[in-house]
Amino acid sequence: MSKKIAFLFLVLTVALGHAQTVRKYSNEFMNIGVDAAALGMANAVTASTMDVNSGYWNPAGLVQLEDKQVALMHASYFANIAAYDYAAFATPIDDRSAWGISAMRFGVDDILNTTELIDDQGNIDYNRISKFSTADYGFVVSYARRLKVPGWQYGINAKVIRRIIGDFANSWGFGIDAGIQFERNDWKYGLMLRDITTTYNIWNINEEEYQKIKDAVPGENQELPESTEITMPKAQLGIAKKFEFHYDYTLLAAVNLNMEFAETNDLISTSFVSIAPAIGFEGGYTDLVFLRAGVGNFQQITQIDGSGKLSFQPNIGLGFKYKGIQIDYALTDLGNQSAALYSNIFSLKVDLGIFR
Repeated sequence: MSKKIAFLFLVLTVALGHAQTVRKYSNEFMNIGVDAAALGMANAVTASTMDVNSGYWNPAGLVQLEDKQVALMHASYFANIAAYDYAAFATPIDDRSAWGISAMRFGVDDILNTTELIDDQGNIDYNRISKFSTADYGFVVSYARRLKVPGWQYGINAKVIRRIIGDFANSWGFGIDAGIQFERNDWKYGLMLRDITTTYNIWNINEEEYQKIKDAVPGENQELPESTEITMPKAQLGIAKKFEFHYDYTLLAAVNLNMEFAETNDLISTSFVSIAPAIGFEGGYTDLVFLRAGVGNFQQITQIDGSGKLSFQPNIGLGFKYKGIQIDYALTDLGNQSAALYSNIFSLKVDLGIFR
């Protein structure tokens, strides 16, 4: 429980803290990723995604669907304190277009609310402790269409963000993503632009509840924070190719350049754009068994002694596919090479055509 109490103050500090309209990590839960198959490849799937999960990675890939698909995923983060869940559905409209819908929740439940632990007489009363949840929700509607130019397709996402911090505050957000894919000579290329309109969140803060926490840290949080925040655009540029060996074995190799238009700790960083590369591989046998590996999230870290260190996030994964049902597993941050904790991720994908 002590972890969840600490997490409460972290959540309130990030979401209700410094009054600034543009937040570097606004709606960051939307950048975690979905599908254990993709996460096992370090998210380097912008160019190669072509199933129901394309609604998240690059909606242009939805046009590759041959039938209706559904996907589910569950993951635990921060030593099982937080849970991340995802569900999606997609279907072709005709031979040139498709649409999909997806939803995700990142939440921490049963956080101890100790704001009323001490009564008006100064007595500690543990019966006054209550529990609450903080949760972020994302709802995405996707549309994709082939262009008349052979090999080209595009996709668009319209997304709604809902964020709730117990009774303290809640917000609504709205944004647009756009993606494009191109294939030539078995090479695939993809570009995904996230929050191209900047995603705009409007917060509703419960002033009565806020008064109870504003003095939790003396001298801090004395004024209500801004009620709006903006998520700035990001971009992913990808390239991929699948190699076949003796008809039974395949190897998918993919590279992503993940870009933020600000100076960060990414491997390549300038005042205009910062770039973190990611590399992923998927080996397959008869389209039945898959082994995956990837490395990404390269960061330049300054240590306590002032020296520099390059951190990165390795991942591995395993998948099985049989008669339209695919089960995937990913272990992220293998070997604890980055600041993030490793996570076990499971996902399921089903072609609904098998039930006809």
